[in-house]
Parts: sequence; structure tokens; C-alpha cells
Amino acid sequence: MPVRIEVSGQVAATWQTATLTEIRRETPHASTFRLEVPRWAGHLPGQHLMLRLTAPDGYVAQRHYSIASAPDDSGHIELTLDRVPDGEVSGWFHTVARPGDTIEVRGPLSGFFAWPGDRPALLLGAGSGIVPLMSMVRHHRRRGLTVPLRMLVSARSPEELIYARELGAETTPVYTRGAPAGVPVGRMTAAHVAPLLAERPTGGWEAYVCGSNGFAEHASRLLVEAGQPVEHIRIERFG
Repeated sequence: MPVRIEVSGQVAATWQTATLTEIRRETPHASTFRLEVPRWAGHLPGQHLMLRLTAPDGYVAQRHYSIASAPDDSGHIELTLDRVPDGEVSGWFHTVARPGDTIEVRGPLSGFFAWPGDRPALLLGAGSGIVPLMSMVRHHRRRGLTVPLRMLVSARSPEELIYARELGAETTPVYTRGAPAGVPVGRMTAAHVAPLLAERPTGGWEAYVCGSNGFAEHASRLLVEAGQPVEHIRIERFG
């Protein structure tokens, strides 16, 4: 049965101090940053937070980042960030940040893209768009949910596939630049999407699409052409 997760709106609207406790390399360009947030109110898989950095001269930079970790009560959350060229905040995390550093966070934010585990979920992501989808996969595993969940994720190559070591039978990777021997290389196509829609679980799929503007348009079009109702497609895009 799905587990109800309560999130306090009052706490979510308040800036809190978070302490960086761990950094894990995921790919040559992406790392996961584990934060201790003692007063974290909890979140739903798929939600994001706002992060704030303040420089010694008072300059402030704020960014929205998806939460990668599953909901739990440990007082920790995880963010997985790509190193963005000339990115102020991602650059700080990848080149300056060390365990023990503190930052400010506010959230969780947005319920539209959230998946509490109460319906079959079809997840389509590209690049770092896998981050909020992985929160859903981890929630599904941690709670031992029996509701169907499938993920189709696009990456340039196996080396660029975030969370590659953690992905299981629920995930089908698509490689656009380089792939293992015998694996086709190219964009996500109808041939990838149609078999998943053909499974038709009870109640139908709720589709979650996350990635760049271009990927979001492409993937959502594939879903609609394969018969997925538009009202059951949720999109989160960046860039």
C-alpha cells in the first residue's frame, strides 16, 4: 500500500541551514551532495527545493534543484548536480564545497511533479533529468511498493548515465553518443516507448517526463503518439 507522507507547509516556507556531510562522484560531470537538515519537514518523490548561497561580500545566488533521495526521517536529503559551464552554484559545489560547509535551503516545493506511490508510474528522463525520477525509484524500492513502475532514461554514454550502478530491472537506458557493443545508438524513439505503454497496468500509467526543453517536447510527443492521455503526462523541464 502507498505510504502517506506529510509535509509541513510552514517549515517548507522557511529558510534552514543545511550542512554538507558527503560528496559522491556519479559521472565525470555529476556528483551527489548529501545534506544534513535537522528540521527538514519531509518531501514527496519528485519535489524540489530552493538553495541559497551567500558570498562574503553579501552577493546571493539562488537555484532550484530536484531532490534525489527518497523520503525518510533521517534529517538528510541528497542533491545530484551536473557541473554546468560557468554555473555559479554548480561550480561552487563541484570545485569549492567540502563536507562541513553550510548552505541555506527552503522546501520542499511543488506538488505537481510529485509521485506518492499511489498509481502506476512511467518515468522518462534525460541527463540530469533522472534526478527527481530516481527519488521515485528509491521510494518504490524502500517501501516495497507493488504498484508498477518503469523508467526509460537517455544518456550520452554508459559513463554519463547517472546512478548507473544503482539502476535495476525497472530501467531501460538509451544511449545517444556511445553504447556497449550490440546496443543501438540514437535518440529515444517510439520503439522504446510503445512496449511500455502496451503493458497497460490497471488504472493506466501516470507519466513523468524530466529533462531539457528539447527532450521534454520530444518525449511527451512520443507518449501522446503511443496513446498516453495528455492529462496523465507531467513534465518538468530545465534550460
